[in-house]
Amino acid sequence: MIGQKQYQSTMDVPYELAHGFVMRSPKGWGATERPLVSVVDDDESVRESLPDLLGEFGFVARAFSSAQEFLLSGCVDDSSCLILDIAMPGMSGPELYQELKRRGQEIPTIFISGQRDKAIRGRLLKQGAVEFLLKPLNDDDLFAAIKMALQPKVGSAARGIK
Repeated sequence: MIGQKQYQSTMDVPYELAHGFVMRSPKGWGATERPLVSVVDDDESVRESLPDLLGEFGFVARAFSSAQEFLLSGCVDDSSCLILDIAMPGMSGPELYQELKRRGQEIPTIFISGQRDKAIRGRLLKQGAVEFLLKPLNDDDLFAAIKMALQPKVGSAARGIK
């Protein structure tokens, strides 16, 4: 992956080297109306560093260590996008996704995983997930997925998935 910017834990590299570029807030988002992107991942390094990257992209970010913590946080209704790990203790990412849908809270969701599994990826995209990205996350791919998630009415049909 030479030449690609990779999401890295800021615990592993100095902060100024952790992210290869800085994105400005997209036009139309003022300081008080920036979208909230919620991250649910049991990996502490992801919870500590991904919100920094999302802030560089121009988003407000909150990180949660479990599905239960997210559900009890009061942020569910305010979240414009959800970045959700697949495998977590307790309620898994796909289980949280289904629970939110059952409650009528369909937050555009980007799944992330360290395991390459085409069957799970295909199933989640068919169920309406915006994207499924592999760790380590590529900055450009993540930003593109978030932009897609924040577009009105963009779903699996718009991506040509049947």
